[in-house]
Amino acid sequence: MSPRKGESRGRMVLSAAALLREYGASATSIDRVLAHSGAPRGSVYHHFPGGRTQLIDEAVALAGDFIAGLIDTAMQADDPVEAVDAFFALWRDRLVESGFRAGCPIVAVAVETNDDAPQLARSAAAVFARWQEALAALLLRHGLTEERSRRLGAFIIASVEGAVIMCRAERSTAPIEAAAAEIHDLLIHTLRGRPGAADSQPRP
Repeated sequence: MSPRKGESRGRMVLSAAALLREYGASATSIDRVLAHSGAPRGSVYHHFPGGRTQLIDEAVALAGDFIAGLIDTAMQADDPVEAVDAFFALWRDRLVESGFRAGCPIVAVAVETNDDAPQLARSAAAVFARWQEALAALLLRHGLTEERSRRLGAFIIASVEGAVIMCRAERSTAPIEAAAAEIHDLLIHTLRGRPGAADSQPRP
C-alpha cells in the first residue's frame, strides 16, 4: 500500500471516530466520512471491503485504543485515587474543548440497535471490558480483592459514561464533577490504610 493510500485510509478511520463522537453511529455514513476526511470515493471499498460496518468497527477499535492508552498513562500514578481523578478530568476536558458536542464514540455504537451488524456491539463491549480491566488491575495492585477491583472498575466506567451523557444534555460539567467527587471519596474510604492512598484526602 502506497503512503498516499495509507494516509487516505487512516483519515477515514479518524473521521469515522470523530463523527461517532458527535453524531452517533446511525448518522456516520460513508458519504459523511468522505466529506469529513476528504478521501476519494473510490477508496472506500478498496480499503474497507466490509463497507460501512468495517469502517465503524475500526473506528471503535481506534477510539478504544486511544482512551486505553490515556488510562494506562494515568495508571502510572503511585496514588490510585489520583489516577482515577485524572481519568475523570480527561473526560471533563474533552467535553469542554468540544463545546459539549463530543461524547464517547463507544457509547454511540453501544446504544444503537445494530441487528445487521452485531459485531459492532461486541466490539464496544470488548472496549469497555479493556478499560474496566485496566482500572481493576490498578485497584488490585493497591490491595483490593480481585472481585472488588473488578466491580469498582465497572462502576467507575459506568459513572464516567453516564456523566458524559448528562453533561452533553445539560451543557455543563456539573454531572461529571459530582461523579468524580463521589468516586474520589469512595476510593479514599475503600483504600484507607492501603499503599498509595495514605496521603489522599476526601474532597470538600
